[in-house]
Amino acid sequence: MASIRVCLRARATADNTHAIIFRIVKDRKASWITLGHNVALKDWDKKLQRVKKSHPNAARLNNMIAKKLSEANDKLLELETSNTDTSSRAISKAVKIAKEGTFLKQAAIYCQQLEQAGKFNRLSADKPRIERFKEFCDKSDIHFSEITPSLLKKYQAWLRGTRTITERTVVNHLVVIRTIFNQAIAAKHVDPKYYPFGKGGIVIKFPDTLKIGLTADDIAAIEKADLTDAQAIHARNLWLFSFYFAGMRISDVMRLKWADFQNDRLFYKMGKNDKGGSLKVPVKALAILAQYRRETSKHDLVFPDLEPLESLTEALKLQSYIKVRIKVNNHHFQKVLEKAEINKKVTMHIARHSFGNIAKTKISIPTLQLLFRHTDIKTTYGYMANFINDETDNALDAVLGV
Repeated sequence: MASIRVCLRARATADNTHAIIFRIVKDRKASWITLGHNVALKDWDKKLQRVKKSHPNAARLNNMIAKKLSEANDKLLELETSNTDTSSRAISKAVKIAKEGTFLKQAAIYCQQLEQAGKFNRLSADKPRIERFKEFCDKSDIHFSEITPSLLKKYQAWLRGTRTITERTVVNHLVVIRTIFNQAIAAKHVDPKYYPFGKGGIVIKFPDTLKIGLTADDIAAIEKADLTDAQAIHARNLWLFSFYFAGMRISDVMRLKWADFQNDRLFYKMGKNDKGGSLKVPVKALAILAQYRRETSKHDLVFPDLEPLESLTEALKLQSYIKVRIKVNNHHFQKVLEKAEINKKVTMHIARHSFGNIAKTKISIPTLQLLFRHTDIKTTYGYMANFINDETDNALDAVLGV
């Protein structure tokens, strides 16, 4: 008969604490698994096999130990019932979840996968979210079985109470945890029964976002603004070029090459979803292109923003530098807004919103889907819901008798 006992590893670590372990004994042969947490000898009750109340996280650690011990005993019973190998080593391997099923270990794998896939923007956004959850957990690792709906509710309250953030930001933090949890389940590092999201748990619902675009008069003011600063002129060119091509993403504008223009049409793939297609080059866009004609163009780029890079094939470096250039151009675009006397919060991305705002009564939703290159038309309907408000405006006027 095998036995599983909770104890501390005899050898102390550099900070004079000892790892909490499962010691598995079968036929006088022992194996052990570390649980990923350390405590001092003074905080350990050897007889009761639990953390003493003197430890600040005693309740959470004891809850984790109880859950993992229950899992280990379940695995042991499963092995013995099925008449499979029940040596101490086999049992240790079967309950390896106690070692691998920790959030930060899986989070490191998640970040590594993002880096390997060249998804720098997502990596740079999700890394700080992982660090905030680590901060909430007293900067220590946590087992997935400990991530309960109750804990996540406390985490949401902690986020709102320790920093000024929007509800969308809170949701984004939960989404990262959910994604990593799903990866751990797929890797069989955690039992699906501990999944804290969905029915009966935490339901993630994205709050509505408000998208505000400029008007046709605003666009005209930007076009006519009298500028002398070269950097402001360049920022305006990028913004208008994005607008002229149905709100093309600025990251895609910066990556455009002269070879993308053939027979007065622009052929390109959108970086976000890799959807391709072509668009007629508007006359106003041709005027901007004429400003950037030069004898030598590094990497065949139309706009010079990315020319300092030695190569455009290193995804992480490319996306990182694009992020820097967008920030720089956002800064210089504020000078354009001042000259155009536009007192609104406008960034490079607002060119996309502005196209949607002006197109709301002029272009059908299916056509807009093609222009925006949305994969699903539902995305287009949701996007344009921010701008199409004639029905509600007319209803309000009818009630007020305007």
